Amino acid sequence: MTIKEIQDEIVDEFSMFDDWMQRYEYIIELGKSLPLIDEQYKVDENIIKGCQSKVWVHGEEQDGKIVFTADSDAILTKGIIAILIRAFSNQSPAAILDANTDFIDEIGLKEHLSPTRANGLVSMIKQIKMYALAFQAKH
Repeated sequence: MTIKEIQDEIVDEFSMFDDWMQRYEYIIELGKSLPLIDEQYKVDENIIKGCQSKVWVHGEEQDGKIVFTADSDAILTKGIIAILIRAFSNQSPAAILDANTDFIDEIGLKEHLSPTRANGLVSMIKQIKMYALAFQAKH
């Protein structure tokens, strides 16, 4: 699936919920299915800056695609990074760099987060794009 197809699927899933309490519960559930980062990558250089909770993101290249793993010490944040990883993991660096993140606005995530969590979300996206840039530069 392309990034856009995955993003559309995520938007569809969120549209099934009537209110934000249900959406928050769903985000927390998604966090439980997060591909967890290996303990050896839970280091300072993998921490997302600008996030009020601790979030670690690690990307590695496999067959020309970037595979992301992550973890967080906060359940909601874990769900947010799970959504991003679902959209961007197993994609080529070029596809990640070209992808837009409008789907986050479509599900209304930013407006329902505290300002510090919204900043953290932006920082997570930046970090994912930085990985893509770094891997693309290697080729």
